Amino acid sequence: MSDQLTTAPQELYEGFEIHVVPSPTRANSTRYTYTGYVCHPGADPQLPGHVVPFHADGDDTFHSPEEAMEEAMHVARSIVDGTHPDLSVLSIVTHGY
Repeated sequence: MSDQLTTAPQELYEGFEIHVVPSPTRANSTRYTYTGYVCHPGADPQLPGHVVPFHADGDDTFHSPEEAMEEAMHVARSIVDGTHPDLSVLSIVTHGY
């Protein structure tokens, strides 16, 4: 996990921390994307298996950092809720991280 992502959580949701970093895209500095992760409170993101990482899909870009953050928070909540089609917190719950 990148040092860039070891930030204070933006939200505590249903017992999980959500960490997100919006950033300009490489191709166009006026468009934004995001990376983030979900974890248990106090988990060490540097340790393998302690977080569920996520990022914007493919060519998804946003007009502002705020728009990117809003979408990232929506994605993170869906991971925690179990409604995301590909990602889940099940691995960190069953391993006790």
